[in-house]
Amino acid sequence: MKSSRRMNWVCLSLVGVAAFMYALTPYFALYANLTRSLPGQLYLVVKNAEISKGHLVAFKWHGGAHYPEGVTFIKIVNGVPGDQVNVREREVYVNDERVGVAELTSKRGDSLAVTRPGEIPVGEIFVATSSPQSLDSRYALVGLIKKNEVIGRAYEIF
Repeated sequence: MKSSRRMNWVCLSLVGVAAFMYALTPYFALYANLTRSLPGQLYLVVKNAEISKGHLVAFKWHGGAHYPEGVTFIKIVNGVPGDQVNVREREVYVNDERVGVAELTSKRGDSLAVTRPGEIPVGEIFVATSSPQSLDSRYALVGLIKKNEVIGRAYEIF
């Protein structure tokens, strides 16, 4: 009898949590980080939040490499409209601040072209992480992230 009541309470609680989370989906989302490009494993994303340089941002991947279209990436905003991207050899800079080196090949051995230098236009951002293995705006494959690809600002939970 007690076991049945406990099970009913657990099920009702889970339904309540699921309903609560569903009600918040227009405003928030949870995403797991499956790579080592950032230290966290779980991130809360505030959808349509204002983002600035230094913020973590979640965006939808346009597809390519070994990631399918629509996968969520989380990176750090390193450049905003008006900032200047420069490339020296394969070292990438935003406003003369070193972002990192663009590797020649991916972990799978695919060639990786370095990003193009130039001014970041309105409606786009440059994203990266400190991880040398991060697939980010240092590479032409990723390039600048368009505003309509951005989901929102991300916060590390753990």
